[in-house]
Amino acid sequence: MPEMTLLGWFHTILGVVALVSAFYTLLKYKIISLENTSGKLYVLVTIIVAGSALGIYNQGGFGIAHWLAVLTLVAVSGGIIMEKFKWFGGFSMYFQALGYSSTLLFHMLPAITDFLLRLPLGNPFVDSIENPLLVGFHQAFLLIFLVGMVAQIRWLNKTAADSAESA
Repeated sequence: MPEMTLLGWFHTILGVVALVSAFYTLLKYKIISLENTSGKLYVLVTIIVAGSALGIYNQGGFGIAHWLAVLTLVAVSGGIIMEKFKWFGGFSMYFQALGYSSTLLFHMLPAITDFLLRLPLGNPFVDSIENPLLVGFHQAFLLIFLVGMVAQIRWLNKTAADSAESA
């Protein structure tokens, strides 16, 4: 793996900030939203991290990590649009959750990949993206994402039902 550049360090440090703020937000509020400070922080830092990823080319050309950055920007934009403009009425909150939560998956995939390909220094855990350990992590993160989406949908359904009862 090539040495990390200054942009790579900036990207990595902000990526950790994004992940911490996302996990905190999900634990506290069950959903990422611009209505709370930690949700705003997550969305803002995610945009910066995805944008900075588009400037990192230490692996050659435009690769899978760049595509994940593009998908992240599309998903976060979709989440913002659904939250602010509610284009799909009552269903917008589900698309908001899908948009914002999918960005968390898009953070985790390259994060674990880079971690396992770089560390420990001189003798990394894996030597290719096809390594079964790395593939296992990717599958586990996808499963966690799917379980998390089901949990969010159930919570949103319950919240909507509670709001309808009290109205």
